[in-house]
Amino acid sequence: MDERVHIDEVIAPKTGWSCRLDAGQHLKIVDLQGAQAVDFLAYAADRPDERYNAADTMKIAGSIFLTKGSKLYSDMGRVLLTIVEDSVGCHDTIGGCCSRESNLARYGQPGEANCRDNFLGQLARHGLGKRDIVANINFFMAVPVLPDGTMAITDSRSNPGDYIVLRAETDVLVVLSNCPQMFNPAAGYDPSPIRCVVYSNSDEKEMVR
Repeated sequence: MDERVHIDEVIAPKTGWSCRLDAGQHLKIVDLQGAQAVDFLAYAADRPDERYNAADTMKIAGSIFLTKGSKLYSDMGRVLLTIVEDSVGCHDTIGGCCSRESNLARYGQPGEANCRDNFLGQLARHGLGKRDIVANINFFMAVPVLPDGTMAITDSRSNPGDYIVLRAETDVLVVLSNCPQMFNPAAGYDPSPIRCVVYSNSDEKEMVR
């Protein structure tokens, strides 16, 4: 099978990461130890004012959760990425990212690290900033919603080695935060490393091992 790995990196706990994906390339995100949320944003690589749109993604799919087959839409109605493999089966679109301010409001303390600061650090590398942060995806994070509208961040459903694979449908910039949250179960109260693999092959079912 014709397969080429472009990037294979372990991302340390509480840190951010970003890269450009060319159309047709795949990004595999592996939850190495389990119960580790990964906050995720995506932008059109050559015109980053076009970016992932949570509302349109949910409306077109008819679901607030993401899984295999879900398409991630931009605010211009284009598909940026498609989830082509998913060993967990349910990922959050509504919980947003943690920040010093939200940690202070919810838990009475800001915390030393947070996803918004991680996003800002990575966005700055690409000439972007605070105004470019939009509602994000949380891979491997469980946010169930009850019939009365009650929602909460609950214990993760991901186990060690669980993964998700996204295929770029156009050239995209992806930005993620390996969630540093210590005050709720998003990272199992013990943030852990993840693995990011960018690869190309002629058969999207052929996985990087």
